[in-house]
Amino acid sequence: MAKTNTGRFFEDYRLGETLHHAVPRTVSGGERALYHMLYPARHALYSSDQFAKNSGLPASPLDDLIAFHIVFGKTVPDVSLNAVANLGYAQGRWLAPVWPGDTLRSQSEVIGLKQNSNGKSGVVYVRTTGVNQRDETVLEYVRWVMVRKRDLDAPAPETVIPDLPKALTPDQLVVPTGLDFSNYDFTLAGEPHRWGDYEIGEQIDHVDGVTIEEAEHMMATRLWQNTAKVHFDTSARPDGSRLIYGGHVISMARALSFNGLANAQMIAGLNGGAHANPCLSGDTVRAWSEVLDKAETDAPGVGAIRLRLVATKGGDPFALRGADGKYLPDVLLDLDYWALMPL
Repeated sequence: MAKTNTGRFFEDYRLGETLHHAVPRTVSGGERALYHMLYPARHALYSSDQFAKNSGLPASPLDDLIAFHIVFGKTVPDVSLNAVANLGYAQGRWLAPVWPGDTLRSQSEVIGLKQNSNGKSGVVYVRTTGVNQRDETVLEYVRWVMVRKRDLDAPAPETVIPDLPKALTPDQLVVPTGLDFSNYDFTLAGEPHRWGDYEIGEQIDHVDGVTIEEAEHMMATRLWQNTAKVHFDTSARPDGSRLIYGGHVISMARALSFNGLANAQMIAGLNGGAHANPCLSGDTVRAWSEVLDKAETDAPGVGAIRLRLVATKGGDPFALRGADGKYLPDVLLDLDYWALMPL
């Protein structure tokens, strides 16, 4: 009897089943140090205990995307080991900060299935929940991924595509207990721009770029215990290249957005996202943002700002789609998220 895990294929998923993902992960300051090494991440709330304490928190939590990557990585052996590509996200909510010493685990529910017209693959929709050692949910999100079929003759399942709202409403956002930006230090944060300085429709070119290195992205993907074959095995893709983990692009773009959005401190919600084109080693990632919406919160001095974050590998800033409505070939990522910012 085989003891190795070859991963699930499209025909192995059943609507409504729950996948309990293996290998809980206890996090420490090491994850923070490595994260800040791999990306130019420097938001003050995640860099300084003292800054966090002055903002009403007991200490500096781990970066929101560290929590995302760890929870995501747990799901890969059960959801996307045989993936062709990770396609998109929706309904993501950060529900509690993650602190050094917390232990994270995750589970997913299959909420949608759709076989592709070529009969060789299909799209699997899952709702993933990440919890800590106290069984508190720290993160939840929906994602959909294209997965190969093992048996091309396996019958197609009934098509079920979940109804996913376009965006979270501001009242669905969770502000961490105690967060207070009333005495926010803009000098230490790095920029003077507050919530009221941004206008809906405003676009920001984040100017800087970072070239993706082969070894660097594989180190990052291993850090999150993401075992998807397309990121490591050159025989997993027809052209012999290693696909850059989409989360690596998300973190790179978020870090680049510091220049112009240094005070968008915490990610609170993920409305939607698409990996528009593959990212490969040698690509230089650049980013721009657009302000989509704004809302006040009940927390003192804290506002919410809805942002579109676009990562590209060149081309004109603020160019997103062609005349045919499709993403331009230089667009890597189109992410729609809510962040918390001082009023």
